[in-house]
Amino acid sequence: MSWKKLLGPFKREDPRVTAPMISWHIILIILGIMIIFVTAQTFIVEAYPDRIAAMVGVLACYLIFVCLLLTGVVWLVWRQTTGKPLRMIARAARNVASGDFGVQIRSSRKNNKMNEIDVLIEDFNKMTQELAGNEMLKSDFISNVSHEIKTPLSIIQSYTKALKDGYSTPEQTEQYIDTILDATEKLNVMIANILKLSKLENQQIFPKPETYQLGEQLRHCALNFMEKWQAKAIEFEIDVADVAVHYDASLLELVWNNLLSNAVKFTDEGGRIYLVSKVKEDTVSVTVKDSGCGMDSETCNRIFEKFYQGDTSHASEGNGLGLALVAKIIDIIGGKIKVESSPGTGTVFTVELNI
Repeated sequence: MSWKKLLGPFKREDPRVTAPMISWHIILIILGIMIIFVTAQTFIVEAYPDRIAAMVGVLACYLIFVCLLLTGVVWLVWRQTTGKPLRMIARAARNVASGDFGVQIRSSRKNNKMNEIDVLIEDFNKMTQELAGNEMLKSDFISNVSHEIKTPLSIIQSYTKALKDGYSTPEQTEQYIDTILDATEKLNVMIANILKLSKLENQQIFPKPETYQLGEQLRHCALNFMEKWQAKAIEFEIDVADVAVHYDASLLELVWNNLLSNAVKFTDEGGRIYLVSKVKEDTVSVTVKDSGCGMDSETCNRIFEKFYQGDTSHASEGNGLGLALVAKIIDIIGGKIKVESSPGTGTVFTVELNI
């Protein structure tokens, strides 16, 4: 049998474990106590060299005393090194079971070294953070939906009631149905964005990044809006660099889709949109520029706030969550985003990412 198989049960499965359960100081103290006991036993044997019966009786009593004393020492060591953190975890688990997801356990590790108990505490704290994030996601969703859901619901209710009364003409009936469909689509997009934004804001664990071609992703996202920009006779220019990046592709796709959607929405018929990416040293910048209505300085400062819509003339086409979602994603992946705009001159969004 190989040494690897013999040592298999003792192999640490978690690379985070860098410290033993019991420190070397405690082991040395226990060894010192054992040496003292053995030395005392030697003195007992030497004190009764000719009295075997008396020596055996004294040694028996001494060994019983030593066993009891060692049991007490081992119990105290276990209570402080293992029992104490386990009791802390048990109390915290009871708090979580009662609905308190904000509980955190303080680890007693030193010099950034962790044993199995420290790893358990770290995982427990991460679990409670995730549970707290899910709870906040639920409460945020309820509050945000109750705030923004009223308008499309009232539209659906009013036009459905009008259709039920039967007083509308065939032309009005078709118009009412189209209005109801538009309101339900807006409601669907709103709920999806609220869920995405709340999840990003309140959860600490995100999908792992992957290496992929950014230029290919940008071209694909732009083509998804071809029908809309062609319907408005917009001149769309694409000049993107083929560069590999290491990010979560699904998150960045949300960024490009929201920026391009806004560009198409706020650009008038016959206008222009530019999608450009440039590589400089270890950074790639992606720019989305449009010739739309532009924004004033106050709107630029607040454009990334949830539910904020600077241009109320396009309020029916959005819900004020897209750019908030973009800003949160850029913050999560460690990138930068800036906006340049002024009324009547269009808007430029620039995203900078590390390669």
